[in-house]
Amino acid sequence: MPSSNPPESRLAAIDIGSNSCLLAMARSDGAKVQLFSHRKEAIRLGSALDAQGALSLEAMQRGWACLERYAQVLGDLPRHRVRAVATQTLREASNRQVFLDEGQRILGCSIEVIDGEEEARLIYRGVAQLLPPGPQRRLVVDIGGRSTELCLGQQRQVLQARSFAFGSVTWALRHFPDGELSAQALSQAEAAVADIIAPEAARFAAGQWSHAYGSSGTAGAIVKVLAHAPDGTAGWITRQGLDWLQAQLLRAGHVSRVNMDGLKEELRPMIGGGMSVMRAIFSSLGIERMRVTHGALRHGVLYELADRLDAEASGKHRRRQVAPGP
Repeated sequence: MPSSNPPESRLAAIDIGSNSCLLAMARSDGAKVQLFSHRKEAIRLGSALDAQGALSLEAMQRGWACLERYAQVLGDLPRHRVRAVATQTLREASNRQVFLDEGQRILGCSIEVIDGEEEARLIYRGVAQLLPPGPQRRLVVDIGGRSTELCLGQQRQVLQARSFAFGSVTWALRHFPDGELSAQALSQAEAAVADIIAPEAARFAAGQWSHAYGSSGTAGAIVKVLAHAPDGTAGWITRQGLDWLQAQLLRAGHVSRVNMDGLKEELRPMIGGGMSVMRAIFSSLGIERMRVTHGALRHGVLYELADRLDAEASGKHRRRQVAPGP
């Protein structure tokens, strides 16, 4: 019996992030892209850069082991139907080529280290593709482990895209290095974010958009915790919810004592960093509430890969149609 997902209809995207490595697979028939598989593993590359900016061998081995498992999942999928991208940690890592060389050997395809604005653009594409069509301008915020992307767009068109080299991991390491969650440290962490994004804030402020969306990473972690808050609304991050979350962190006083429903153990050390970045963005951009969406970088990568493969197939078909006769 033929496979329901023949290799010529399947495609895959791999997102090698600062905290997690994700694999998304889909079918494409030329008219639509249908997601059918998603995997995520914590590889914690972002917290493994030393003072010289080099990744530790242990961290690289975690990443390679994950890619080995993903290569098995990909199986016989032709590698021109796979696109792998890497983001901020590998943008920064002084020894990234060591990781990339082995990772590419494992996967059997290239790994692109994309720049921040390309990451932001692809994030917007992934989010917009999974939202209902509409004319409203949309703000998309993606707080990752070592970078934060702000995207403004309308329908599927990106109008503004910016990337900043801070995220939940970098802010946790910088502002809460010993795990202490004090009011002063949280305030300083927020103020530092506000100072960095201030020159760009007007481009993304309320009045430039109708709806705000949170993508992946920190937004996903926060919304799961807020679902258990007294006034929480499933799927939404609000200013009131962030105030409640900060109060819980201050009450705990240290990341080792943070114990909240919905928070994965692996994310507990980073919750102070991620929450302070999110609060600063809410304040700086005038956001009152944000819908957390399933769309993310990996989806943008998938949809663009599908577009490219369809264009190549159409080009080949046209060339066959107009092939000169004898």
